[in-house]
Order: sequence, then structure tokens, then C-alpha cells
Amino acid sequence: MIEVEFVDRKSPVLTPSGLACLRQVSTINLTAGCAHDCLYCYIRGYRNYPGEARVTLYANAVERLRNELQRKRRAIPAVYFSPSSDLFQPVPQVLDMAYRVLKLLFEFGIRVAFLTKGVIPRTHLQLLAEYAPLVWAEIGLISLDESVLRLFEPAAARASRRLKQIGELVRRGINTEVRVDPIIPGFTDDESSLRELIAAIASCGVKSIAASTLFLRPAITASLRKNLPSSQFNKLMSAFSAIERMDIHADNSSIQAMSVASRRRIYDRVRSIAAEFGIEAKICACKNPDLAQGSCGIAGQPQPSTGISLPLLFQ
Repeated sequence: MIEVEFVDRKSPVLTPSGLACLRQVSTINLTAGCAHDCLYCYIRGYRNYPGEARVTLYANAVERLRNELQRKRRAIPAVYFSPSSDLFQPVPQVLDMAYRVLKLLFEFGIRVAFLTKGVIPRTHLQLLAEYAPLVWAEIGLISLDESVLRLFEPAAARASRRLKQIGELVRRGINTEVRVDPIIPGFTDDESSLRELIAAIASCGVKSIAASTLFLRPAITASLRKNLPSSQFNKLMSAFSAIERMDIHADNSSIQAMSVASRRRIYDRVRSIAAEFGIEAKICACKNPDLAQGSCGIAGQPQPSTGISLPLLFQ
């Protein structure tokens, strides 16, 4: 049972992001906290994180957003959902607001990009399809093993549901990519698991994936220690025996990563398998500045030659 707290937002709904890949777009979080409760999520370290099985919903988000859009002197090219939550959480009140906010943005002709590990309701899917040229969809999927998903993503959608969703988005003409992030050492990084996952993604008609390995911050490590059986925690942490601290492409932010050699081996494996299935595999440069350049393009990029901004990643 998810506990929902309603508050009025005092700060702007449209906010900038410190992430390099999001600096060209506005971002929106409809909630503080996220009902999916993924163990590896960095928001667990945020000051406004309400705790597990709790979300804070900004009840006045639609009205504030409408006022902000009407006051803007310059057009907003795109909006990304959501740096610190998920647009499609299993919470009716959040889903209702998500629909109303999406509809408002589309009415203003604003391109929308989102990353979700949740279930997109039929009504929302129909709305996205109606405005398909203005939508860039990313579905997060790290494994087809339900035991792994339940362990690390306890309230997110089942793998079969996400795959069905991916296929439907593609069939409806919505630009869709799959984000294999994080790749969890000792759980989802082996040849067999990655091959099974990428084969399933390819069968949905997806032509590109974005990938990154797990990174640690104190709150993430604490979450893993608290929620994983000790044997599983120790198994995971053994991959971080040679921890490298590095700055990521975000303001004043650093992470603890696996060694560059370990990450390179995993990414080479991902690229090799993806190529066999005709899929382009891109590595998230924001989280791997020592191995990749530029931005992961999570929110897409506008196409300057047309009147409509279309999401083209990694150009």
C-alpha cells in the first residue's frame, strides 16, 4: 500500500537539470519520491525523499504549469519526465495528474520525453499515440528474470508487461528506445542474461538501446544493504572491490563506479550482442565520462529541419 501525501508546490513546475543530457530541456517531477521503490535509485539520498512506499504528490501542478506556460515569452522545445520520479507510478492519483499534464503540454505543442519502468494505462497510451510525433519514449528494462526484478525493482511492472508495452509503442509509431540501466554486476551482466534480454527487445522492433552499469552513492549502498539478503549484498559489492570515484556530468556530483576495465568489458559484451540483433547500443556518457563522450540524449534532440521537434538520440 502506497501512502500519498498531497502538498501544494511552491517552486516552479518546469525546472532545469544539472545533468548534461538534460540541459537543453525543461524537466518535471509530479512527485517527490517514487512508488516503484527501486533499491538502486539515487533519489533515496535526496532531502525531500519521503521514504519507501510513500510519495508526495504536488496537487497544484497542473494549474501552476498552465500559468508558467502562458507566461513564457519563448517557446519550450521539450519537457522530460522525470529526473527524480516516474510518470507512470502505480498510484491512481499520480496517473490522473500525469494524463492531465501530458494533455496540457501537447495542447501547447511541446515535445515530451519520458523514461518509465511502470505500466502505461490504455488511456495514456492512446493520448501518446495521438501526438506520436511529439513523443520520445524510453522503457527501462534490466532483466527478464522476474526474481531479479522483484529483488531490485519491487513495485515496477513485470518484464512481460514492459515488453508488451514496448511493442505497442513501436506499432503506434512512437519513437521508442529501451534503457538497460543499471546493469547489475553478478546479477544481470552475464552473457546469457544479456543475450536473452536483447533478443526480446529486438523482437519488439526496437533499434537502439542505452546502457549503463550500477553506480553507488551512500544512500544507494545503504538501501542495498537494508533490502538485500546479506549473501546477495556481498555478491553485488564484490564487484566494487576496486572502487573508482569519479565526477559525473551533473553539477557538483560524484559517484563510486566499478573499475574502468570492468565496465569496459560489460559494455563490449552489450555492444557485441546488440550488433548480432541489429541493435545499436549506446553507453550513457553522463555516468561514464571516462569511456564515452557527449550526452546519453535521454530526452532526445530536436530535428531543426522540420516544423515539429522530433526526438533523435545520439546524433
